[in-house]
Amino acid sequence: MTPSDSGRAAVPSGGAPARRRPSAARRRLAALSGTLASVPITLLGLALVTFLIGRVVPIDPVLAIVGDRAPADVVERARLELGLDQPLHIQFWRYLGQIVSGDLGRSVMTANPVTQDIARFFPATFELATVAIVLAVLIGVPLGVLAATRQGSWIDQGVRLFCLAGHSLPVFVLGLLSLLLFYARLGWAPGPGRQSIFYEGMVEERSGILTLDTALAGDWGAFQDALAHLAQPAGVLALFSLAYIARMTRAFMLAELKSEYVITARAKGLSGARIVWLHAFRNIAVPLVTVLAMTYAGLLEGAVLTETIFAWPGLGQYLTVSLLNADMNAVLGATLVVGLIYVALNLLADLLYRLLDPRVR
Repeated sequence: MTPSDSGRAAVPSGGAPARRRPSAARRRLAALSGTLASVPITLLGLALVTFLIGRVVPIDPVLAIVGDRAPADVVERARLELGLDQPLHIQFWRYLGQIVSGDLGRSVMTANPVTQDIARFFPATFELATVAIVLAVLIGVPLGVLAATRQGSWIDQGVRLFCLAGHSLPVFVLGLLSLLLFYARLGWAPGPGRQSIFYEGMVEERSGILTLDTALAGDWGAFQDALAHLAQPAGVLALFSLAYIARMTRAFMLAELKSEYVITARAKGLSGARIVWLHAFRNIAVPLVTVLAMTYAGLLEGAVLTETIFAWPGLGQYLTVSLLNADMNAVLGATLVVGLIYVALNLLADLLYRLLDPRVR
C-alpha cells in the first residue's frame, strides 16, 4: 500500500474525515461542570422556598419585633424600615442580597445576628450527628451484609426484625425509653444536657465540639463527662439510622448476590468472603453512598426531637425554640442552613459516584 493509499484509507466512504471523540479528561470536566452549574440554580430555588415560607407562615415579623401592644405608627414605621411594604419580587431580591452578603438578620429571641447563633449551636448538632452516623455505619453495614449472605436463616430473620423495630419506633419514644431505663432506673447514664454543671466553663471552647475541645485541653474528667452525656442521644439516633442502613444494605446485597458474575465467581471456586467483599460489596458502594449521605443529612437537620428530649443545645433545639417564639429570622436562617447541608451532601455523593463507579466517569 502506497502512502497515498494509506491516507485515503483513513477517510470514511462518505468522504468526510472521522470525528474524533472527546478525551476522557474532557468528558469528565464537562460532566463535573454540569454538576457544579446546577448548584447555583438549586441554591436560588432554596432561597425562594425559604422566602415564601416566611411570607406564608401566619406570623407577622413586625409584631414579633415590636410586640403585640405597640402603637400603630410604630408598627407602620417598622414595616417601612424592613421593606415589607414593597412588592414581593423586590422583597425577594433584597432577601437574596442579604443571603449573599451573609446577613440572615437578627434574632428577636437572642438579639444576636442569626449567623452568630447558628455558628454557636451548629457544632453541637454536628458532633451528635457525626457520632451517630459513624456508629450506624459501623454496625448497620455489616449487619446488612450478614443478613444477605444468610438469607432465610434465623440470623436474617433476627436482623430484619431488629431493623423493623428500630425503624418503626419514633425517635422520641426511643429517647424517652432510654432516659427512663438508663438514667432514671439503672442510673448508668447522666441526665439530659451536654455537660454536668460541675464541668461547665472549665474548658475553653475552640471548635464548639465538646469532646474534641476537652481532649485537646487534656481535661480527661470533662472529656469522660461529655462522652457520657453524648452516648444516649447519639445511641438513639444511631439505632434509628442503622436500622434503615442495614435494611438497604441487605436489599442491595441480595440483588448483587443473584447476579451472573457472582454465580460465575462461585463456579470458579472463589471464597465466599472474597466474592462478598471484593466483588458484590464494591458494586453496592455507589447506591449505598446515597443512602449514607441522605441519612447523615437527615441527622443534621432531623435531630429536633432528640435534642429537645435530651436538652441538647444544637441547631434543632434552636430551630424549635425560635419557631415557638415566632422568631422568623432565626427559623428561616436555620432552614436555609439545613437546605445548604442537603445540597452539599448531594454534591458530595455525586462526586463520590464518579470516583467509585468507572461507568459514571
